[in-house]
Amino acid sequence: MLNVKTRFLAAGAVAMSMAFAAMPANAQQFINVLTGGTSGVYYPLGVALSEIYGKSIEGARTQVQATKASVENLNLLQQGKGEIGFALGDSVALAWEGNTEAGYPGKLDKLRGIAAIYPNFIQIVASQESGVKSLADLKGKSLSVGAPASGTELNARAILTAAGMKYEDLGKVEYLPFAESVELIKNRQLDATLQSAGLGVASIRDLATSLPITVVAVPAADVEKVGAPYMAVTIPAGTYDGQTTDVQTAAVGNFLVSHDGVSEEVAYQMTKLLFENLDKLSAAHAAAKGIDLAKALDGMPIPLHPGAERYYKEKGLIK
Repeated sequence: MLNVKTRFLAAGAVAMSMAFAAMPANAQQFINVLTGGTSGVYYPLGVALSEIYGKSIEGARTQVQATKASVENLNLLQQGKGEIGFALGDSVALAWEGNTEAGYPGKLDKLRGIAAIYPNFIQIVASQESGVKSLADLKGKSLSVGAPASGTELNARAILTAAGMKYEDLGKVEYLPFAESVELIKNRQLDATLQSAGLGVASIRDLATSLPITVVAVPAADVEKVGAPYMAVTIPAGTYDGQTTDVQTAAVGNFLVSHDGVSEEVAYQMTKLLFENLDKLSAAHAAAKGIDLAKALDGMPIPLHPGAERYYKEKGLIK
């Protein structure tokens, strides 16, 4: 039999739970958008998403967090330190597997998918002065491969392995964000940079306007060796100043990811508003032109968030 103190505490707990239940679900909803470096594509798209969510989700307070991108974003989501984040498909798959070599402490089982978005193009750019014209020419040269254990760095490992190379074959390996890599090339302290991003990434545009560059091809045969989720694509001529021909390379799909601690309603709104505001996202960065509702579930390597699933059922993508 409950004593008076226990009954009082129990009644208080019930009253508090009823009070919280009566509060609007979206009251003071905090949405932290996890992006990447400020000179990449994730950041401007994250800023646009943050503005869209802040204006359209009642009671939402939004924030944009610049990060080291994919791997860090997924680890932060697992810890509940963000509500939505950008990540490369292979990074997401490795996170779900719990691949410790890729920078995960174990299986990130709280991750939930929101949408497949645009493809990241693996763009290897060297100064013409370096003499690097092919992957083989990178032997003995200095290359920046992105932040340690970032999605870009995982891409670098995969591409070099397919080309029969290791980091040890390079003259020097730098683990730097996009903008810092470009500054080193400008200062003749680095030969080349590998950047995994949407076409027209600001850092490479900046480099191409500063000095003559060579966009180095990743042959389709090497892309085939890597296998899914990598696919052979082309960087169209004229994407960057001085790039006069099409260049073969690899691409990996990007995903927006959330976690199971985000409510179904908030995840539904985040998914819905993403596809209802593609014009605003495309204005923030041209890479968003590759976002297509019809491809929103393509290659999704983790379970969908129930809120996203509800939206796709409404749109007929899921029966």
